[in-house]
Amino acid sequence: MKQDLQIILVQYDIAWEAPMTNKKYLEAILGQLPKDTDLVVLPEMFTTGFAMTPAVHAETMNGPTMQWLQQWSAQLNAAICGSIIIKEEEAYYNRFVFMSPSGEVSSYDKRHLFNMAGEGEQYTPGSDKKIIEYQGWKILPQICYDLRFPVFSRNTQNYDLMIYVANWPKTRVAAWDTLLQARAIENMSYAIGVNRIGRDANELDYVGHSAAYNLLGEKVSEALAATTTPIANVQLYQASLSKELISVTRSKLPFLQDRDDFSLTDL
Repeated sequence: MKQDLQIILVQYDIAWEAPMTNKKYLEAILGQLPKDTDLVVLPEMFTTGFAMTPAVHAETMNGPTMQWLQQWSAQLNAAICGSIIIKEEEAYYNRFVFMSPSGEVSSYDKRHLFNMAGEGEQYTPGSDKKIIEYQGWKILPQICYDLRFPVFSRNTQNYDLMIYVANWPKTRVAAWDTLLQARAIENMSYAIGVNRIGRDANELDYVGHSAAYNLLGEKVSEALAATTTPIANVQLYQASLSKELISVTRSKLPFLQDRDDFSLTDL
C-alpha cells in the first residue's frame, strides 16, 4: 500500500483519428516524466479524439494500444489510464482502460453516452459501476459526460479517488470546473479530471482545465516544471494525493454517514 500517490495529468492536442501519431507524441512526453510517478492519466479517446467512426479505429483488448500501454507502464513502473475505442463481439465501447506496471488490466465502459454528438448511435453503453484497486487505493473510473450524473458516481463504496477522462469543449468548460469540484466535495473523495486541448475535426475547441481536487474541493494540482526537451501542444500537471488526509478528513467530517440510501436498479 502507498500512503501517497504521485499523479501526472497529461492534456494535449490529440491528432484526429491518428493512433500511431498520438502514441509517438505521447512517447516523447512519457519518457521525461518524474521517476517517482505512480499514475499517468490521459484524456478520453487519447489515440483518436472523440471519433464517431468505431468501425475504422476500434481495437481489441489484445490490440496494439493495449500492448503499447503495457510496455510503457512497465518501463515507467507506473500505471497509465485513459479511454480508447474497443470492439467486443459486434459491439463498440468507449472504454476506460487502466494498465498497471505488472500488466494487470482493469476497465470500465462509459455509461452515459453523449447522444447530442451521436455517441449512442455508434457505441454500446456500459452497465456496471467499477472500482479499480491500485497500490491500496480504491479508484472510481468515469468518462466525460458521466460527470453530469452524480447519482452514478455516489460514493457508496468508500472509494478514495475518482478519475474523469474527457473531451469536454471550451463552450462548456465552466460546467466542467464546477462539476468536477462538486463531485469531490459531495463524495468526500479526491477527484481528478483530465481533458484535451486544441481543436478537433468538428471545429470544436478544447482548453483543458485538467485538475485534481481534494475532499474539501481545494485544487491540489499544479503545473509540472518544463521538461528537458520542450514539447509543443502539451500541458502537464502533477498532484500528490494523501491517504492519511482522506482518513483524517472523513473522521473529522463524517458527511458520508448521512448520505441517502438508494440502489441503482435501472442500469
